[in-house]
Amino acid sequence: MSRLARWFFLFAALLLCFVLELSLGSVMIPPRDVLSILLGGAASTETWHTILFMLRLPRAITAMFAGAALGVAGLQMQTLFRNPLAEPFILGVSSGASLGVALVVMFSEGFGWHLLMQQTSLIGSSSLVVGATVGAVAILSIVLAFAHKVESNTTLLIVGLMFGYLASSIVNILLQFSLEHQMQSYVTWTFGSFGNITWQQMPVFVSIIAAGLLLALALIKPLNAFLLGEGYARSMGVNVQLIRMLIIAGTALLAGAVTAFCGPVAFLGIAVPHLCRLLLKTSDHRVLLPAVILMGAILAMLADRVSIVPGCQIALPLNSVTSLLGAPVVVAVILRRRHVMEAAA
Repeated sequence: MSRLARWFFLFAALLLCFVLELSLGSVMIPPRDVLSILLGGAASTETWHTILFMLRLPRAITAMFAGAALGVAGLQMQTLFRNPLAEPFILGVSSGASLGVALVVMFSEGFGWHLLMQQTSLIGSSSLVVGATVGAVAILSIVLAFAHKVESNTTLLIVGLMFGYLASSIVNILLQFSLEHQMQSYVTWTFGSFGNITWQQMPVFVSIIAAGLLLALALIKPLNAFLLGEGYARSMGVNVQLIRMLIIAGTALLAGAVTAFCGPVAFLGIAVPHLCRLLLKTSDHRVLLPAVILMGAILAMLADRVSIVPGCQIALPLNSVTSLLGAPVVVAVILRRRHVMEAAA
């Protein structure tokens, strides 16, 4: 298969998944009616118009941007740390967001913060989104401070992991003292969902993701230099410390926004870059980065449709579905690397 055919496959798969995302669900809407409604035509059933524009279209847009964001964030982390198992939340952003949500769930009722944040938030989001954003930004600030001082990526990785474990331990302690409904609220958030964003929140979510994606596109040349190590990047005139901080900031922007609005969506950030490398047979970020954007959107919409079982009211946890899709890819990568090392030996 030529590279042009592979690109055609990605675009066709994206279009197909988008149509399926709008058509399938507890209420089935024929694709022909979906296209008619989107183009301004009349719906065969009046409720289909409401279902499409109020529920499924914002969900599909959210899934596309979230999948693209996690895929690009995972690619940047794998390149920066030169580790095929690196993922967007490796520096503790997800743990920080989880801590923020846990604090909101635990303390908002007693102090009336829940209503206050809902009424005064500039982004018009729920208090859980506000808490997740604050927690992610807090961890990001700490990691960026260390990134400015330490030279080794390995040291930075360990620092990020330790702060992630610290945040997770605090969350576990808070849950131990939480009420049943508070724990249920937190656990539901950890399942992940692309269906929580309203049209009022959409401009903020899309703007943050778009900014992160544009930053990643601007870093394509330095990312290619990092493929051969920091020493080679320096020899090519790359300001390694500055680029490393920009990569971390961009990754945290992408992963933090997805976590704040959708919950901690697992495995997409690990699996998507590897699937694109296998499909396109390259590690060149000029080719890989656009492919990761498309593949991330495709897998996110596919996982979302699987989680909403078509034709019934059953909804599976999104994280369970993404893990089912992503875990086999990770295992395949590990086995493939072992075979390559054995062949080289």
